[in-house]
Amino acid sequence: QVQLVESGGGLVQPGGSLRLSCTASGLTISNYAVRWHRQAPGKERELVAGIRDTGGTTYYADSVKGRFTISRDNTKNTVYLQMNRLRPDDTAIYYCNTRLLRQDYWGQGTQVTVSS
Repeated sequence: QVQLVESGGGLVQPGGSLRLSCTASGLTISNYAVRWHRQAPGKERELVAGIRDTGGTTYYADSVKGRFTISRDNTKNTVYLQMNRLRPDDTAIYYCNTRLLRQDYWGQGTQVTVSS
């Protein structure tokens, strides 16, 4: 059974940093593309960053480019999202996602709140 578990969210002041983790079970995460999405109150879920399965190519939404970094630790079966220079408009629930055999899997989400 495939499961994704996010962690690392919390309350941080503007300009601060957080590192989110997405730990997988039931699959070898290095073999799959993984994406981070977020959903702010009253807004649609949006793609934040992704890392491809082959070659590990990464990509980012324009709103986070230069501030967020997605990476993978295959020994821990985990994908990270390092978030620096956080802004209040980064406040959202962050979800990781992967697809296996045409089925999407999502974690339960982790809350990130950026506020002074």
